[in-house]
Amino acid sequence: MKSTFCLITIAGLLFSGCSTKTFKYFDNNSSTAIRNVSDTEYTQEAEFEWKIAKGDRVEIIVVNQSSNEGDQQLNQILNTGGRMQAALTRDGTEGYLIPNDGTVRLPLVGAVNIGGSTENNASEKLTNAYKQYLKNPFVTVKILNQKLFVLGEVKKPGVVQVTNGTMSLFEALAYSGDLTDDAERTNLYVIRGGLRNPEVREINLSDLSSMKFTSLILQPNDIVYVQPRGMKAYNVAFKEQMPFFDMLHSMLFPFVDYTQIKNGKAINVLFK
Repeated sequence: MKSTFCLITIAGLLFSGCSTKTFKYFDNNSSTAIRNVSDTEYTQEAEFEWKIAKGDRVEIIVVNQSSNEGDQQLNQILNTGGRMQAALTRDGTEGYLIPNDGTVRLPLVGAVNIGGSTENNASEKLTNAYKQYLKNPFVTVKILNQKLFVLGEVKKPGVVQVTNGTMSLFEALAYSGDLTDDAERTNLYVIRGGLRNPEVREINLSDLSSMKFTSLILQPNDIVYVQPRGMKAYNVAFKEQMPFFDMLHSMLFPFVDYTQIKNGKAINVLFK
């Protein structure tokens, strides 16, 4: 009993002297987080369309639909730089890069401002521009680099590509391999907007009734942060100290009294 007490005392002193790591990215102030979303806001988010902004990369396809000879060569010229082989590699340099003023320079029509336009509006604007030079043009515009970020206690944290303009929270978590065992499921955070003054939403995945009053629709550039449970730091600290406990056990085992049953009687055995 004395030896066991000594072991427990040593373990307590060891953990009291150890500082546990901090796994949270930032100190969350849950009092400022939004938990409920109105029906009007939810409808607006469900109908959300991303507008082309500086830094976006867009794929622009221009097709001349007339039946004149030589149209195939003209179509290849029109699409050079906006699509072709670069768009197939998805290496981050494909398509046209939207500069600060929102303009792109295209064959025949020159500079056209499509900043602040949705994909459909940009297609319509470019189609009208090409009608001055082509009899029956057809233009499509697609934003290539829409993405959001999933961080924290998921199995595959990182960048998630958004291919349909928006994405549900559960889709993003599925792409990230689902939550880890150490994930806090009662207050997951969605961070949206400028980093100087972001909007923070708190979502409780363990309560279906509370999810009815929030929005699970994510937009490009959203940050999904799954924070760890409070016990993770202690669990990690315990695992890190296991080699020490194994060594301590091997050193003290020969001197520890333990009870052995022999012939129906309990006797104390001391290893030397």
